[in-house]
Amino acid sequence: MKQISIAFILLTVVLAACSNKNNKNGHEGHNMNSTTTESTQPAAEAEQNIPAVAVTFKDVDASVSTVINEVVDHYLHIKNALANDNAEEAADAAAAMEKAVAKIDKSLFTIEQKKVYDEVGDELKEHAEHIAKKGDDIKHQRSHFASLSEDVYTLVKAFGAGRSVYHDHCPMARDNKGAMWISELKEVKNPYFGASMLTCGSVEEVIN
Repeated sequence: MKQISIAFILLTVVLAACSNKNNKNGHEGHNMNSTTTESTQPAAEAEQNIPAVAVTFKDVDASVSTVINEVVDHYLHIKNALANDNAEEAADAAAAMEKAVAKIDKSLFTIEQKKVYDEVGDELKEHAEHIAKKGDDIKHQRSHFASLSEDVYTLVKAFGAGRSVYHDHCPMARDNKGAMWISELKEVKNPYFGASMLTCGSVEEVIN
């Protein structure tokens, strides 16, 4: 009788141990799934939380829109050259941008469109000219690029860029005064610091 009781007790202990092991494995699996969900969720939320800005004018003359897209393409070339610390390439791209700006036929704008363009048209050409002439002075180029970027921001918000573009901002640019730029990439590629702080900055908006 005593032997039967001891056997029963041993059986109970073994069954309890197996039950605990199964429960433990179940919780570990649950925790691993929770970790995966938590690690992927912030990135998805961050992408969804980028404010979207719609272009103001939808009825832009097709030929004007084509030239504006060309201007933006050359601007993006400048941006990428500066992000790569390549002053000579930035100068070449700026010279091409200056020529593209000169091709814009303002007579094809509506009154409201012309009013917006006139706010930035001359400055687009001026800053591009400065960058084009300073292929040996990247600091000077970056100084004018900050102003050029604000004008291009106004341009693409009004007329579009032929694609979605991103408004980025770096708080440390211009001696911690901050500066913005327009990019075709979601990833931050900082044109103000290049390789020294390539990913410094944040995406503020997407312009569609």
